[in-house]
Amino acid sequence: MSIQLTDNVSSAARRDILDLDRRIRSFQSGDIADEAFRKFRLTRGVYGQRQPGVQMIRIKLPHGRITANQLVRIADLSDQYATGNLHATTRQDIQLHFVKLADSPQLWADLEDASITLKEACGNTVRNVTGSARAGIDPDEPFDITPYAYAIFDYFLRNPICQDMGRKFKISLSSSEKDSAYGYMHDVGLIPRLQDGKRGFKVMLGGGLGAQPFPAQTAYEFLEEDRTIPFIEGVIRVFDRYGERVKRHKARMKYLLNDIGLDELLRRVDEETPALRNKVYTIDATEQSPVLPEDLPAPDLSAHEAILASNPAYATWFKTNVFEQKQAGWYAVQLRVLLGDMNSDTARALASVVRQYAADDIRVTVNQGYLLRYIRPTDLPAVFTALSTLGLATPGFDTTADITTCPGTDTCNLAISSSYGITRALEQMMHDEFPDLVFNDDIKIKISGCMNGCGQHSVANIGYHGSSLKNGAYVLPALQVLLGGGFNGKGEGLIGDKVIKIPSKRGPDSLRLLLRDYEANGFDGEYYSDYYARQGKNYFYQLLKPLADLKTLVDTDYIDWDHTEQYVTEVGVGECASVLIDLVATTLTEAAEKMEWAREAYHDSRWADAVYHAYNVFITGAKAALMSRDIPTNTQHGIVSDFDKTFAGEPGFHPAEGDFKSRVFSINKQEPSEAFATQFMTDADIFLKAVQAYRDVQIEREGMPELQELVQAKDS
Repeated sequence: MSIQLTDNVSSAARRDILDLDRRIRSFQSGDIADEAFRKFRLTRGVYGQRQPGVQMIRIKLPHGRITANQLVRIADLSDQYATGNLHATTRQDIQLHFVKLADSPQLWADLEDASITLKEACGNTVRNVTGSARAGIDPDEPFDITPYAYAIFDYFLRNPICQDMGRKFKISLSSSEKDSAYGYMHDVGLIPRLQDGKRGFKVMLGGGLGAQPFPAQTAYEFLEEDRTIPFIEGVIRVFDRYGERVKRHKARMKYLLNDIGLDELLRRVDEETPALRNKVYTIDATEQSPVLPEDLPAPDLSAHEAILASNPAYATWFKTNVFEQKQAGWYAVQLRVLLGDMNSDTARALASVVRQYAADDIRVTVNQGYLLRYIRPTDLPAVFTALSTLGLATPGFDTTADITTCPGTDTCNLAISSSYGITRALEQMMHDEFPDLVFNDDIKIKISGCMNGCGQHSVANIGYHGSSLKNGAYVLPALQVLLGGGFNGKGEGLIGDKVIKIPSKRGPDSLRLLLRDYEANGFDGEYYSDYYARQGKNYFYQLLKPLADLKTLVDTDYIDWDHTEQYVTEVGVGECASVLIDLVATTLTEAAEKMEWAREAYHDSRWADAVYHAYNVFITGAKAALMSRDIPTNTQHGIVSDFDKTFAGEPGFHPAEGDFKSRVFSINKQEPSEAFATQFMTDADIFLKAVQAYRDVQIEREGMPELQELVQAKDS
């Protein structure tokens, strides 16, 4: 069945969708190796689930921004291809689960018809650009970062410099100094500032979560707005060239920064300046926010004030989920969504509420909720009633009672224990025993199903991640407790400490102890992370230590939340089995494909893109040649250096050591002009043909190589 594409689908998206469809057919017929196909589909937002034969589709929503019509489109497609559920993520995406692989191209086509993409939502690329949901209406912001988030997203989408990196790369923009987009845990975090009347950003580099979280380092206290995108491009180019590519757990930007230091990293970024596509990049930052008509009469607030006085539920909702925008007289409403999951019928009904009462500018929030903007105060009672009917008026948005969580073992390959079940249990316990926590927005609780941190547990004041414990011959689900992350009273972003590991079923007991201890011993107005720092890690270890006693286990401790069977430690079914392939031939095929991309960019007069694709031809071809001699490869810089030493004087390559390195690394010493693109592409093409000829001679002399086993490395 052919893919149906409308005229609304751009030529670039059309090509991507048809290419995905072709690759799926080739994969299903056995013409593409599993690992090569996995790498391909991840950068198209198609991610294998824990359950065999189905996929998670990650919908990339820059800055979490979405219209009512787009929300309806996603809901309709979830009904058609998935489970009728929309899962909002901590990266302001929406995910659909249990999608058949063969359905993913048409699903993508139907999304692109509504100007929504899957491109580079997963894989070793620049992931979704996140930002403060309040941007544009935040009373604390110096200016609206929304157009900057979009410009960054657009600039790096399909950009050759970030199509085949060693690992993913994440960028966030906060709307104010409060850093509500958690810039300090991103590869690049931006905070808007004004200096001498000019716009710019504080720039943070090298943050990251996972098993070894790092806080970002400040590269610039102020970088002019038109230099921001060129600087990010330089950082990505350096990461692409020098970043780890073999040990995935060491392949993030944070490790490169830690290894070479900030000064050296910035020096290397500066070296890339000649090769940048743009030395400055001006962004159209015109704000397009709705404005009040001049002749609008003064609002009659009597209905709002009456319900505020007579309805405690409305009063609590108004206090915790509503705020006045920087545009006087307009209000924003925040929706707390349990687990980030919304039924498709609810989503369609929410879209109707937006069309009737709010601006057509919904934001998915970093804590898995939604934000509606530009609501008149006179409409707030009606909005509350409508949202209550949909179950979306639960008070306590982004408070202690509003836990952030990833899907855990419900769908994720990497999860170790249930996230959803413990989240429900903790929220219910707080609702029953600590009802006033819906008013506390200083303590954030975040949960992940494993150490990788999709639930962002390391930047929570109180965090948990899934784990396991062994007790004799038996294994039970466990939670690693982390404390002291998030923001302190000075507004500084902190990484939490691992304090203790406890059985999962004792999670509610641990939170109860922590909250009661804080109530009893915290100073008035003391932030939780400041309290943690004052008491010290050992204090909390001793507090929770009784819960780690395995001598007091009961039968239910061996059963995970939301399960009835005895717990077994297992990572979900792999996305694919190991395969036997000719790794050198596969790598040469990749190089030839990149040469075609270079020619296409050159044909379109995109000189910088053509040059970078040609650079990747050199890298991939050299890697193939080294592999043919069983020489291990890693960073791009290392590949070039090793090839230069190994093949110096080899017929068809280069006469002397240093020649190859000089030729390849001329990429950052030349302007990306037509003349340089022409010469560089010609050299790359000649080099690739030389490597292919060398390989042919080698096979003729030594015979066909033994096929090598390639074991899949999971992506997160």
